[in-house]
Amino acid sequence: MGKLVRFKELVRFRRKAFRAGRKFVFTNGTFDILHRGHVEYLSRAKGFGSVLAVGLNTDASVRRIKGAGRPINRARDRAAVLAALESVDFVCLFREDTPQAMIARLKPDVLVKGADWSADQIIGSDFVKAHGGSVRRVRMTSGRSTTRLIERIVQAQRTSSDSAKQQGQKR
Repeated sequence: MGKLVRFKELVRFRRKAFRAGRKFVFTNGTFDILHRGHVEYLSRAKGFGSVLAVGLNTDASVRRIKGAGRPINRARDRAAVLAALESVDFVCLFREDTPQAMIARLKPDVLVKGADWSADQIIGSDFVKAHGGSVRRVRMTSGRSTTRLIERIVQAQRTSSDSAKQQGQKR
């Protein structure tokens, strides 16, 4: 079994991890245009247990949440990049807008989200706590975000385009 798994496979692995006494950590996100902040976040998340599973929004789910221009990278590409990270043990796509159903079936020992989410906003936190698990919020790497990265790319394109127009006018 590779790192990119179907939900049924992830549930089976979760059961095995439970029986073996391994601490199962779950987080989720869109992870569009993977950057340093994502890598550091996932590394910190893995530090809370033995196994890190990442729920990854499908393309349709990302569009509903973030708008028509997203995701930049398709789900299979985002999943492949996540799966290449040493800290990530499993990647599983989900179609819903939230990972609530995944969390309910997996019953992770630790649920992790970025500290940009307030404790009361974290989907599944009440469920995880009610089943004896914990919820951890990870401080984000300053100045690193996909939205900021997209803005920089757009600005660089505009600057490049403006520069090309000016060069054309000088000739």
